[in-house]
Amino acid sequence: MSQMKNDLTVRRVIALLLTYVTLCVAGGVVGGVFFIPAVLGLNEAARVVGPSLKVEDIDFDVTSLPQKSTIYASDNKTVIASFYAQNRTVVPLRQISQPMQQAAVAREDKRFFEHSGVDVQGVVRAFVQTFIKHGDTQGGSSLTQQYVKNVLLVEAKENNDPIAEYHATEDTVARKIREMLIAVQMEKQYSKPEILQGYLNIAQFGRNNLYGVETAARRYFNVSAADLNIGQAATIASITKNPSRYDPSVPQNQPEAEKQRNIVLDLMFQQHFISQADHDKFRAEPIAQTLNLQDNSTQVGCQVAGDAGFFCDYATKQILNSKEFGKTAKDRNKLLNEGGLNIYTTMDVNANASAMQAARDTIPLNDPSGFEVVIAAVRPGTGEVLGFGINRIYDPTDAAHSDPTRTAVNYAVDQQDGGGTGWGVGSTWKPINTVAWMRQGRSITETVHPQGLYPRHSFSCSGYSGIANSWSVHNSEGGTGGAESVLDGLVHSHNTTQAAMAQQIGMCSIVDTAKTLGYHNAPTNDKVLSSKNWPGSLIIGTVASSPLTMANVYATIAANGVQCTPIALKKVVNKQGESLKVPSANCHQAIDPAIAQTTAYAMNQGVVRSDGQAKAAQLDNGRKTFAKTGTNGDTPMLTAGFVPNQVAAFVSVGNAEHDVSFKGKTINGQSHGTWYGYQIAAPAWKAFMNKYLADANIPIDNDYGNPDPKYMGGGGASGNGAGQSNGDSNNNNRNSQNSQQKQGEGQEQYGEDAGGEE
Repeated sequence: MSQMKNDLTVRRVIALLLTYVTLCVAGGVVGGVFFIPAVLGLNEAARVVGPSLKVEDIDFDVTSLPQKSTIYASDNKTVIASFYAQNRTVVPLRQISQPMQQAAVAREDKRFFEHSGVDVQGVVRAFVQTFIKHGDTQGGSSLTQQYVKNVLLVEAKENNDPIAEYHATEDTVARKIREMLIAVQMEKQYSKPEILQGYLNIAQFGRNNLYGVETAARRYFNVSAADLNIGQAATIASITKNPSRYDPSVPQNQPEAEKQRNIVLDLMFQQHFISQADHDKFRAEPIAQTLNLQDNSTQVGCQVAGDAGFFCDYATKQILNSKEFGKTAKDRNKLLNEGGLNIYTTMDVNANASAMQAARDTIPLNDPSGFEVVIAAVRPGTGEVLGFGINRIYDPTDAAHSDPTRTAVNYAVDQQDGGGTGWGVGSTWKPINTVAWMRQGRSITETVHPQGLYPRHSFSCSGYSGIANSWSVHNSEGGTGGAESVLDGLVHSHNTTQAAMAQQIGMCSIVDTAKTLGYHNAPTNDKVLSSKNWPGSLIIGTVASSPLTMANVYATIAANGVQCTPIALKKVVNKQGESLKVPSANCHQAIDPAIAQTTAYAMNQGVVRSDGQAKAAQLDNGRKTFAKTGTNGDTPMLTAGFVPNQVAAFVSVGNAEHDVSFKGKTINGQSHGTWYGYQIAAPAWKAFMNKYLADANIPIDNDYGNPDPKYMGGGGASGNGAGQSNGDSNNNNRNSQNSQQKQGEGQEQYGEDAGGEE
């Protein structure tokens, strides 16, 4: 049996040799076709030859090779992360040094510029050495054939076709003939420089998915391929024979890597590419001393983006979820990892860094409380997401499952964008009610008369009637409070005033206004007004929203009423240099600028007035401050606000996965029986805003928030008017983040568990 196998092997080799030689003599494919039937009889696997004979069906264009995509910050130069299936940067031949070109030819195919795709002499030499002299096994593949082999292998991997991948590398007559036939046709369609360019860009030059000469030059010597000298070129050219064993970045590989480099130098001298002096000079250099190794971590993607990891994750979700980048999720993922994209994002380096610092300073990573601090920042009037702050380490690996300081969930964004199910927004919702009030033509100085119990039908709209017979609502200090203006109701953050407003203008007008400002719930396909969010409780923030959405709502108020969809991508350029369509911010005038300005005025009053609930948010250096604090029962603490036309930000503090009470907790070394937004969320918001504004050198401009007279008329108290009281009015149910209702004997009750100031 052994003798039969040996005979069969010899027959295959002879058939291969004869086919190679005859093909070249006969002038390519036409001659080679005459020999295919005989070869098919020798090896059943040769059936794969047929479909591969048509070169036009295989894309050998070097620019079509898988290339890494790079994500940049808004300065267009700071790299956030790279994505790739194969770590490769394609460069034209003119950007590859002459020594590198010569080293590759000397090492792989010294007759490259003489043959027509198949090196007949090389085939004969390999046959004699291997089967006549019984020496080391040698191949006879030309550089062109090696390029063909690599292209077929890449194509198989791109198509996730393990069978094709096997046939591209199997040690059979069929594979050799397949490569040979395509190589001859390639030489008819492509010039030698084009083929050499393709080979130098596709070949593997090291471990850890390192492909292409440009990537190798950067990895081993920190230079471009254009600047490789003779010794460096010889080092890189030697690696392809065995990328794992000859990779010089591995210390134990260096003796063999140096030996292989010297072999290439010998070949370059023998083939008259270099002088004796250069040969001796570079041969004498210890390879370890020539290296200038750069990081080539096997980790790619957002996990290596550091503090920009959460923004990176959001930006990639914008690509993976947007049909602008492909019809299917598979197409979009392939484009990201193989498309050689340059992705220019909206992330402001200063904003993201300031947000991350503020989050971690507020509650450190390892704080025993385990609470999260989450910050989202948007540029008003543009939709541009500036950055995120989360007191966690971004980590999509399994390590995050057992380490509470790590997570891949971006709690600042919607569920479909890689976030959670949202946070109860509490009293930060109340400026929405104020906008809705004015959209009905009402003045914020009008007096309303709060009640403690509201029939459910008084909030009905569009056929929706709620789920309880009545709604009981009161303020945190107890009771319903007295008559007061809508302005004072916002300054004092009174729940009962919000209920009185909603009863007059209708719940649907408030929901419509929220949507107009850019509000939506965080959970996928969760409606703002649904059986989960009955009309009464919605107006005091018992909805589940992402911090990014709420920051964007405030950005609309900050931009004179211009509403935009949040975006993370400014421009995406493919490897051909073409700009791809990116998701639009769809900026448009959503509300009357006069309403936006008047709402801003009312928010500022909550900061500057002695009885205002947002005093703790006042920014440094007399900068006019527009903010609203909130407390969602005794669970999340919240603060939102903006600097007009510069930045709008939202802060959530709490447990992102569960409703965990703040009562009696020690947080970052401080203990309180009851916690409020002004104690923890407002300082975090203020710290972020002050640092970002200073680092970005944003000048103070206090010319915003001028109330329109038509919304300041009407009867009732205003200014320091009626109904003032101390204490926080946001007393939402501790379970309102999940929109759960407490029902009892036909009544819906909210506000029982809150107390004190925000």
